[in-house]
Amino acid sequence: MKIIPHVIGGAHTPGVGTRRSDVFNPATGAVSAQVALGTQADLEAAISAARKVAPIWASTPALTRARILFRVRDLLETRADELAAAITAEHGKIHSDARGEVTRGLEVVEFATAAPEILKGEYTEQVSRGIDAYTVRQPLGIVAGITPFNFPVMVPLWMAPMAIATGNCFILKPSERDPSASVILADIFKEAGLPDGVFQVVQGDKDMVNAILEHPAIQAVSFVGSTPIAKHVYATGTAYGKRVQALGGAKNHAIVMPDCDLEKTVDALLGAAYGSAGERCMAISVAVAVGPVADPLIKALAERVRSLRIGNGTDDSNEMGPLVTAQHKARVSDLVTSGEQQGAALVVDGRELAVPGHEKGFFIGGTLFDAVTPDMQIYQEEIFGPVLGVMRAPDFETALKLVNESPYGNGAAIFTRDGDTARTFTHAVKAGMVGVNVPIPVPMAFHSFGGWKDSLFGDHHMHGPEGVRFYTRLKAVTTRWPQGIRQGAEFVMPTLG
Repeated sequence: MKIIPHVIGGAHTPGVGTRRSDVFNPATGAVSAQVALGTQADLEAAISAARKVAPIWASTPALTRARILFRVRDLLETRADELAAAITAEHGKIHSDARGEVTRGLEVVEFATAAPEILKGEYTEQVSRGIDAYTVRQPLGIVAGITPFNFPVMVPLWMAPMAIATGNCFILKPSERDPSASVILADIFKEAGLPDGVFQVVQGDKDMVNAILEHPAIQAVSFVGSTPIAKHVYATGTAYGKRVQALGGAKNHAIVMPDCDLEKTVDALLGAAYGSAGERCMAISVAVAVGPVADPLIKALAERVRSLRIGNGTDDSNEMGPLVTAQHKARVSDLVTSGEQQGAALVVDGRELAVPGHEKGFFIGGTLFDAVTPDMQIYQEEIFGPVLGVMRAPDFETALKLVNESPYGNGAAIFTRDGDTARTFTHAVKAGMVGVNVPIPVPMAFHSFGGWKDSLFGDHHMHGPEGVRFYTRLKAVTTRWPQGIRQGAEFVMPTLG
């Protein structure tokens, strides 16, 4: 059986522990490998390797760091299909979707290559007579990222390049459900010339999460996952004196106005609700139909959901693959059952889907509910599966109130042709990321990603300018110099030391 290793100090290693966790191919249901579950000793080995190189990396010029990241970018492009294949094999998403995930991660690498620019401080001359003042941003030291199963490449690349560009050493704890991509990423960073110990991978489960949160050498932790775990990560990490950004769950709404372009809106909702089998924190799981648009919206959605092409992710003619594990499939099925029992109208039921040749795979078909109400479990919980619930509202104000009363505030969208309605929505909606006729408003890498309310714990959003601030400390310096001895002429072109 293949064992997926840690990457510590630049080397692949099974670690000192003996615990293993099965890794499945979601399309077949078969065990494809086992991942080594790390121990405290494995984490200590990674920290020891990071400590050796941390002072050197912190003092490395930002331009030198950027040049390594340029090579990382090139290697990511070269090995994009390999990374996408690893995602498809262990997560299940369609290969073209997995390629898109790699691209969105690569965009953060591209932003991080601007390290010399994004780390520039501010300078004020003559704040008082003979006194100047300036600010600099300096790295925290050793930091860690704990990443989810649904984006095993993109989310690590939202964290690691920003941490590395700003001069930190980064330890990645990927999901144990699809860990192979993390090892490929470590190999890419090493091949690009990153010193051993700057980027490391320690595999593990909840025991490793807690070990990271409690270790005094780790100065900051980035986390993406469900809200209950995000709350735990934030509370535990901050209790141990760490800087923490913990991105939690979501219940993303899309308000559909009567004046929308219905055909384009249906296309957008299909991709946003059923792409990646709904296993996205930015997936649209609730459509709020305003007034008379509800019936034609349901009719058009139902026809399209029934015709979704579902199968193995290796076939790009498919539109949706399996869920990640049998346990997750069972949970999604149970939530669909609860929605039916609590009175929602089950328009399309995907629970009995069978994919020929993949009968043991973790597949569930596209599912569509009408008449969903706020008291139902399918509305209150993040389903994280291919389930779209339609709610009905008599007017825009009622729809907006419904969105704003949700405990989550990750993303929200509106579909309309009216600029005044759209402007009112973007101003008043209580969500961190907002789309106007855009169903999944994930910001580009030079902006920052993060939600409001129970979708984010901590003060900083991820990547972009907020990522720079999260991984650095601000230092303000005030200087005054006595008259010095001037040197003679120098005729050599100054170069980077």
